[in-house]
Amino acid sequence: MSLVEIEISNHSSVLPDAIVAFLREADLRVSQFLENNPRRATGFVPSDFKTVYHALQAITSANLASGSSLCEWGSGFGVVASLASMLEFMACGIEIDQDLVDASRRLADDLGLSVEFAQGSFIPSGAESLAEEAYVDNNASYSWLITDAEDGYEELQRGLEDFDVVFAYPWPGEDYLISSLFEEYAAEGALLLTYDYPETVRLRRKVCESSDNE
Repeated sequence: MSLVEIEISNHSSVLPDAIVAFLREADLRVSQFLENNPRRATGFVPSDFKTVYHALQAITSANLASGSSLCEWGSGFGVVASLASMLEFMACGIEIDQDLVDASRRLADDLGLSVEFAQGSFIPSGAESLAEEAYVDNNASYSWLITDAEDGYEELQRGLEDFDVVFAYPWPGEDYLISSLFEEYAAEGALLLTYDYPETVRLRRKVCESSDNE
């Protein structure tokens, strides 16, 4: 298996009013959270949600996904999972920080969105060696790479192979881990959408090597 790049339109269409209202509320809550938790600011860096929304919209418009299930890795406030829900994905998120899980649930519940969030690690059971390599490379500074955390998939009662789309925002140097985990454990045909600072996205599909050039 390997990951192949998929071109998606970078055209930024006008955002629907419902999305604008949701992002306004989400931005407000994120700002309040960071003001009240200044020590957490260095470990919580949101992606550009408008850019990610347009990428999700492109996926749905072109019917690129093999199904409608989406998981946000390191979901934070769950904004991307919530945006996916508003595009009719069956969306969920996995986040290691319980306070952020609670905040994401409140946001989704208050706005009537059907999104599920689990507290734990997005690293699948059996992938400890891949994660530990990244953990050492980052001087043990990233708590979400700790391999003894609870398995977020267990709470969701689903495995990584059950998702048609996975979204992640890799930290510098973390893309190799994200790609390796997805390539090893995701279902064939699944899509990996990643946000790359600043304001760019990358979409890849897991395929059999024999079909790379088909």
